[in-house]
Amino acid sequence: MADLTALRSLVSGPVLEPADAGFAEEAGGFNTAVVHTVDLVVGAMNAQDVAHAVSFARDAGLRVRVQATGHGAEAPIVGGMLVTTKRLDSLAVDAAAKVATIGSGVRWAAVVAAAADVNLAPITGSSANVGAVGYLTGGGLGPLARSHGFSSDYVRGFTVVTGNGEIVEATPDENADLFWALRGGRRGLGIVTEARVALVELDELYAGSLTFAEEHIETVVRAWVDWSATAPSDVTTSIAVFRFPDLDFMPPPLRGRTLLGLRFAYPGTSEDGERLAAPLRDAAPVYLDSLGVLAARDVAQIHNDPTNPGPGWASGALLADIDQDFVTAWLGQVGSGKQVPLLGAEIRHIGSATQTDVVGGSAVGGRPASYTFTLIGAPNPALFADVVPAAADIVYAAIAPWLSPESTINFVGVARPGQTGEPWSADTQARLIEVRKAHDPHGVFATA
Repeated sequence: MADLTALRSLVSGPVLEPADAGFAEEAGGFNTAVVHTVDLVVGAMNAQDVAHAVSFARDAGLRVRVQATGHGAEAPIVGGMLVTTKRLDSLAVDAAAKVATIGSGVRWAAVVAAAADVNLAPITGSSANVGAVGYLTGGGLGPLARSHGFSSDYVRGFTVVTGNGEIVEATPDENADLFWALRGGRRGLGIVTEARVALVELDELYAGSLTFAEEHIETVVRAWVDWSATAPSDVTTSIAVFRFPDLDFMPPPLRGRTLLGLRFAYPGTSEDGERLAAPLRDAAPVYLDSLGVLAARDVAQIHNDPTNPGPGWASGALLADIDQDFVTAWLGQVGSGKQVPLLGAEIRHIGSATQTDVVGGSAVGGRPASYTFTLIGAPNPALFADVVPAAADIVYAAIAPWLSPESTINFVGVARPGQTGEPWSADTQARLIEVRKAHDPHGVFATA
């Protein structure tokens, strides 16, 4: 490798090789089952650090990848340079303009809190712990997807380091092709150091979750599928079959149980929300009920995604539509009484606002789909190589008739052979290739 003396003199943050103290911690991420064995890690403190790192990698022939919180790590990175952006943690909210300026190391929790302080809200993901900027470049489907669309639809501009090591702006008026690509194209386009995101007026919503015991899973799922077929366009719901491990750290009401979680989010009045949710609440006896008025700053409570790092495995796709035959096929694999090495099997209802592209267009994939589909492996890394993937393949085969031909990149996870659907349409993929060539002519950034 080229001499690192010059790079270290230019970069404010750490520049680490595998033998250096702190290397493993710097390269680590949220998914502890994924261990990166790269040649070099650069911990950027600012956009100029990123530019210096990319320029060095270009001249040294190193392929570059980027990581903020590490939530997107599905497979180990081998060789090349990893640029970490977790220190780019600047955050400012312009209440008058209703815009948040977000550094690429900022997590959604901070954005939600800062916006709530001025009675605004971002269209966030389900997890408050995920890095906001990385999530946005992949599109993003959160708990308000049907009422508000993809999260990336609210981006108003990016600051980006290109493959030439240049710091540029990408907006509808400047580098418009790159702006189009970064709203959903995610891979190989540059390293985003900052994003400007529009906020919405939202103080509270009627939201939360209903949990049902194992013996009621089929009844509730069938009721939800029928209900979702004519659901209001501004209500976003999802269901998930969870097999909670019998471990001491699990809350007693969940420990060792198989349960169905039904999440509900309606950005309207409590009276209307309660009326809309009534058929779902009445589908079967409710085991745990946390559905009610929810402050917008507590939006992460809808899904209650994990906040502590740990081993993870997930694979997903989109569904064109679903019906009662789908329920039979899906629950035949993951429903009550089934012994499978899966922690969760989730379906989210999307459509409505997600199916309408923004003015000027975006690279988001999967807009035609109506539902998302995700499998989460049991949190045991010893099972990730063969046992969990084999179980996932069986589930994918069972639901193959309902899989959408187009997916969306944030929901792919670990790609499986039976997981039909590309993250982008053929036309979008072709355009992304051209944008990558224009802004990364040397092929510095990895595309997979």
